[in-house]
Amino acid sequence: MIAWCNRHVIQPLMAWRSGSRHLLYWRELERRQWDSAEEIAARQWSAVQAQLQYAYAYVPYYRQRWQTLGIHPSDIRRPEDMQALPILTKREVRQLGQELCARGVNRDNWRIKRTSGSTGVPVVVWIDDEAVQWKTACTLRSDQWSGWRLGQRVAKVWGNPEYRHQGWRGWLRNFLVDRAIYLDTLGMDQQRIEWFIRQLSHKPPGLLFGHAHSLYLLADVMRKSGLSGCVRPRGIIATAMMLHQWQRRVIEDVFGTAVTNRYGCEEVSLIACECEQHQGLHINADSIYTEVVECRAIDPTGTLAGRLLVTDLHNRAMPLIRYQVGDVVVPSSRRCPCGRGLPLLERIEGREADYVVTPQGQLISGISLTENFALHIPGAAQVQIIQEALDEIRIRLVPDDQFGPHSRDKIAELVRTLFGPQVNHEVELVSSIPQEPSGKYRFCISRVWREFLEHQAA
Repeated sequence: MIAWCNRHVIQPLMAWRSGSRHLLYWRELERRQWDSAEEIAARQWSAVQAQLQYAYAYVPYYRQRWQTLGIHPSDIRRPEDMQALPILTKREVRQLGQELCARGVNRDNWRIKRTSGSTGVPVVVWIDDEAVQWKTACTLRSDQWSGWRLGQRVAKVWGNPEYRHQGWRGWLRNFLVDRAIYLDTLGMDQQRIEWFIRQLSHKPPGLLFGHAHSLYLLADVMRKSGLSGCVRPRGIIATAMMLHQWQRRVIEDVFGTAVTNRYGCEEVSLIACECEQHQGLHINADSIYTEVVECRAIDPTGTLAGRLLVTDLHNRAMPLIRYQVGDVVVPSSRRCPCGRGLPLLERIEGREADYVVTPQGQLISGISLTENFALHIPGAAQVQIIQEALDEIRIRLVPDDQFGPHSRDKIAELVRTLFGPQVNHEVELVSSIPQEPSGKYRFCISRVWREFLEHQAA
């Protein structure tokens, strides 16, 4: 009854009060997903051309750069023509900043997104409210492929919950609308995990959502405690980092529910997501256009993987065109047996994060650490955190012009707050942090956490 009321009364009322059209867009997207692949591709390409025309007209950076290359949006008539446009990197987005924003338009409804992303590079993106509403609707559609339904309770294994920083209004919204309980990954010790398990048993969630590693750790504790099967959510969504098959098996065995693998980034939101068939990830073609470039064989069978480029089709504040997200993916030409016309990615090859172990026995996820280091250290162009021993942390950092003594003070404060006063740290300034052969960055490396988990399992 509460879930029905939330879905049909509270959610629509809150959307009406805020002027958001995301529920209307969601209903439209529910219908669109069953269109043929040809219809979806045609609609997507039309949106690409519209975004190129818009960027040329309102973003001087794109107009000047394309003119220098002798390119006009009208020259981009087919998908193959996109290769004539330059690739936009994270470094360029960070350096150019507002030069990538539209000029001569109303900015009153723009928002700022700050993200460190999977590469550990802090990036600031501006997005207009209309695009936020559309992207929210796209994410809501894919979330329901997991089996969860809007209005049902959500349990999140996630770091630094936003509502805690929004005062009483944030707490009230979370209680009435979002209906979420959190296991904060900035400190996953045995006591907190056991508390969270009790909450799940007392108030069964419709959806279990979180970092892939974090969901695995939760499931592993429950398995070892003989609690497999005591909580059965309708859906489980793993995101933010790679989901390994061995992790998927443990999570599904413990909760008796299939895991839905979801892929995205803060800059463009949802990129792709598994449906109930779990045979590849459907690309969010209603919001983005993707390209896979520089493909190469990654195994003896000849499987091809390449760098992913994304063009945002809806953000008019700061259009991102042929944006290199920093991940490697395996493309697909298959059609999903679910019947949806949305295209597929076979799988994601990039994104891996280790955990750091504190002397107190807490586990801190790499994703959470990225938020607290790369985003909060003045003058940090890129950050990599390496745990050499239980009481020894090395901060490998690419500095920019703003780096100075205050930056080192902030690093010391973060280390002391997150790991404890007994942990020593070293700051290593470097010119760059190289990618691994797979094409990904490891922004958090622990020489300790695997040994710690093995000791726990003994």
